[in-house]
Amino acid sequence: MRTIRELLSDIDDELLLMDGFDDCIIGICHSFGGEPVVAYDYDLVIAQLQGHGMTYEEAVEYHEFNQAGAYVGELTPVFIVRIENPKSAG
Repeated sequence: MRTIRELLSDIDDELLLMDGFDDCIIGICHSFGGEPVVAYDYDLVIAQLQGHGMTYEEAVEYHEFNQAGAYVGELTPVFIVRIENPKSAG
């Protein structure tokens, strides 16, 4: 079975990935006029940081400063906060 990194490399070998957070990837984000970027699930990222011994507050602070706040050019990954669509809930 191919890894998520291999699949993403087939799409665009210049996509930027965060080391150690492959299981938090939920897809590729496309926007008009922009390059495709990797999309991570915000809650999964926070949960993984908590799994490394951080409190929720520490994980959010770390994420905001070191991940979400680390602009590395137009290919900088994005973080998606999922919301439940009331129409699809049932």
